[in-house]
Amino acid sequence: IHPVRTGPVVYWMSRDQRVLDNWALLHALELAVERRQPLAVLFALTPHFPHAEARHYAFMLEGLREIEGELRQLGIPFLLRRGDDPGETTARYAAEVGAGAVVCDFSPLRFARKWKERVAADFPLLEVDAHNIVPCRVASPKLEVGAWTLRPKLRRQLDAFLVEYPPVEAPAVAWAPFPPAVDWDEAHRTMGLVGRNSYRWITPGPRAARQGFRRFLEERLAGYDKVRNDPNLSAQSGLSPWLHFGHLSAQRVAWEARFHDGDIAAQEAFLDELVVRRELSENFCNYQPAYDRFEGFPRWAQASLNAHRGDKREHLYDEARIEAGETEDVLWNAAQHQMVRTGKMHGYLRMYWAKKLLEWTPSPEAALDIGLRLNDRYELDGRDPNGFAGLAWSIGGMHDRPWFERPIFGKVRYMSFGGAKRKFDVAALVAKENAAWEAWLKGRSNPH
Repeated sequence: IHPVRTGPVVYWMSRDQRVLDNWALLHALELAVERRQPLAVLFALTPHFPHAEARHYAFMLEGLREIEGELRQLGIPFLLRRGDDPGETTARYAAEVGAGAVVCDFSPLRFARKWKERVAADFPLLEVDAHNIVPCRVASPKLEVGAWTLRPKLRRQLDAFLVEYPPVEAPAVAWAPFPPAVDWDEAHRTMGLVGRNSYRWITPGPRAARQGFRRFLEERLAGYDKVRNDPNLSAQSGLSPWLHFGHLSAQRVAWEARFHDGDIAAQEAFLDELVVRRELSENFCNYQPAYDRFEGFPRWAQASLNAHRGDKREHLYDEARIEAGETEDVLWNAAQHQMVRTGKMHGYLRMYWAKKLLEWTPSPEAALDIGLRLNDRYELDGRDPNGFAGLAWSIGGMHDRPWFERPIFGKVRYMSFGGAKRKFDVAALVAKENAAWEAWLKGRSNPH
């Protein structure tokens, strides 16, 4: 570990793409003021981010465009540098400006750790967990069994971390010479993007994220605990893409939801998902090196799934047919089409969707691999600890308990079409999604 030395401070923004409510940026500013140094914000853009597609890059670049404008108003330069390896790109820029310290965002994922190791080899690297409310390594020093073991730890610490943010102020020392503005049209062309964000249901960027959260708080939080699992109702928050890209602070969301007047049961249900379930996923990826492999499942689930490897599958589908949503299950097809069309699948359907992969593929490994590829390729909030933990729960019993034994699944929890029908109007959902899918396909074939 290199000690902080004389030279400019660089905030290497990656996972927390916002100016307001960002402890990493605040720490970089504090360091710059304390050492009387200028501050710059760098984003290292790679065309080879794992499983990222055009939809993700377009969403992200639109948010970064807004962030650059906010930073320039504070007199802080924003640099967009492209390269195959973000760690190498950041190290190169830090060397170019003679950085005294590099501040970075926390991420528990494997590739992010590797990138940080490259920067830390040559520069003082200070990692700040601005993505979680209770920082991941503070919340727990070990892999948690489930929500029931992490929840009490978070509750004991939450008040100390759930506080209001200080304002973001301009640095005392200006960066000179101030670099020119980013050519965002060129950035889109370089990434092979045609047009910008194309989703009607969500607008990228911190400003839209804050507005979207306020609408949820005022219009849909009440009764959340009763209606959140019905895909026919627009009851879910819809915040996950903004939270994933860091356009919105989970701490800000929790702070305002906690003190919002209204339905206490709804608040508690929402906060349990936002705080406990979300930070449980971070814990899983941080302390389980095999978070994306069969070996990362609990031992009881591995043993049970191994015992049922030879069980007969009524249907076996190849990945192409699965991706196209051409199975015998009309609900599953509707969920797959919803994800492809909108970049977002309802939370209840996401669990059902993943569990059926175990039923329709030759092995748990195949189910997990296909699930991860499709989730990361199509979901706007893919490539995220929530996705890894969600698939590990669905396919491998992670953060769950053993259930009654049955074919293929062993003791891993099962979800059925009949169970879905008892929870909501499946026929209405399928009809709605089929109509939307046909209209979407028609629009793609006739873009004008």
